[in-house]
Amino acid sequence: MKAWRAGVSPEQKVSAARGVAEQVSKFMAEAAAARRATVVVSGFASLPEELNVWPLLRRLHGEGFKLALPIVEGKGLPLVFRAWAPGDEMGKGVWDIPQPKPDKPVVEPDILLVPLLAFDRHGRRLGYGGGFYDRTLRALRSRKPITAVGLAFDEQQVDAVPHLDYDQRLDWVLMPSGPIRCSD
Repeated sequence: MKAWRAGVSPEQKVSAARGVAEQVSKFMAEAAAARRATVVVSGFASLPEELNVWPLLRRLHGEGFKLALPIVEGKGLPLVFRAWAPGDEMGKGVWDIPQPKPDKPVVEPDILLVPLLAFDRHGRRLGYGGGFYDRTLRALRSRKPITAVGLAFDEQQVDAVPHLDYDQRLDWVLMPSGPIRCSD
């Protein structure tokens, strides 16, 4: 999957990011309405080969959603989330990943946008092996309802992703062709 993703053209990446950003309004509006409160959406700083999340985050911000980005505090620990808005000055975290500065407040998201290498219709995802999102989702879900939404190119869907008991499932996957609600 890494090799396939590395071969995606810049034009395909732009088109895919636009496609996801255009369809997200209805999807997120429904998710927010179900909660009947201010919804905090956590994005992530997409890597160059991942589906570009920045157009989506700018659109969500423009529609009034509160946004956050994750902070890696250490190996084996869940992620922490700090408030973020387009235009905020960013710092560098682990692996030089952009992250909000320490003066931004810590927030607890309601919806997590989750990076992935591959996924299946059952909400299983292949990540990068650190277990950060699995630990984070498990901790958040023990406290409140959380919606986990994978962001992917259509071609990242596979028949089955190997998984272990502690792996946390996605509720949805957003792709350029449309959202998929994951099922058991």
